[in-house]
Amino acid sequence: MLEYKKDYKAWLYILVPLFLLSVFTFYPLIKTILISFFSQYNSIRNSFGPDFGLRAYAKIFSDKYFRVSILNTLLLVFVSVPASTVIALLIAVGLNSIKPLQKIFQTIFFIPYVTNTLAIGMVFSVMFSHPIISGIAPEGLINTLFGTSFDWVGPTASYGRWMFVVLVYSIWNALPFKILVFIGGLQNISKQYYDAAKIDSATPKRVFSKITVPLLSPIISYILITSFIGSFKAYETVLSVAGGTGRELDRKRWTVVAYVYDKIGVAGLDNTNISYYSRGAAAAVVLFIIIMIFTGINLYVSKKRVHY
Repeated sequence: MLEYKKDYKAWLYILVPLFLLSVFTFYPLIKTILISFFSQYNSIRNSFGPDFGLRAYAKIFSDKYFRVSILNTLLLVFVSVPASTVIALLIAVGLNSIKPLQKIFQTIFFIPYVTNTLAIGMVFSVMFSHPIISGIAPEGLINTLFGTSFDWVGPTASYGRWMFVVLVYSIWNALPFKILVFIGGLQNISKQYYDAAKIDSATPKRVFSKITVPLLSPIISYILITSFIGSFKAYETVLSVAGGTGRELDRKRWTVVAYVYDKIGVAGLDNTNISYYSRGAAAAVVLFIIIMIFTGINLYVSKKRVHY
């Protein structure tokens, strides 16, 4: 009887979160999946229409801009996430070994995390700016420092240049939170392990690889999983850095989320009688599946590599 009362109270505690999840997560997810299969969905009337099938999926995979958006997203994910994680870990180890002014340095590194993403992205855009007509406006900070005249993020910028700037920004913007989490993990590692390593005359490299990384592996796994999920949903980072006039994003610079936003913002059917909204929903479902696949891979690998 006592256990039943405890279970009853537990269900009452989670009733509100379950309700909110049902309204704002499960219902939108299920409806998005349905919309993706009803290729003539009318967003104005909220009617699914009679056409049920995979036409919306076939349409997006035949769309070159969707393929470009997937390529851009994958590049952002598999470059920025590993790079930012490794750099953040090294900085955290360095900060943890510095005792004077440690809190001040931690605060300095954490400031970008509480700063608006679009504002920081616009600063990066100005730093890498280049006047379309020479002499009308001065070069950006980067071109001025290095004596170059490259268009990094403007309309004439090459793919490699604007993607480089976006990657630099993505890595830099991801560091503060990761550094803070890693420092918290480092401070919870028992000093006995490092004292034993000193007695054995272990080199700093060996201490890092054999003690620090294994004991931080649960945190590293958490950081990687959340970072992969966040990077797959990247949009505002590219928009703020490489957006054009009016902060509009060129189609060749789309991520999958940008593709989804573009399609759900258009009412009606395209020239093949497929709803733009259904195409956006199909792209969202594909992104969801990709995120689930890579999250599953991360969880599988973590079971063998993470030491608790």
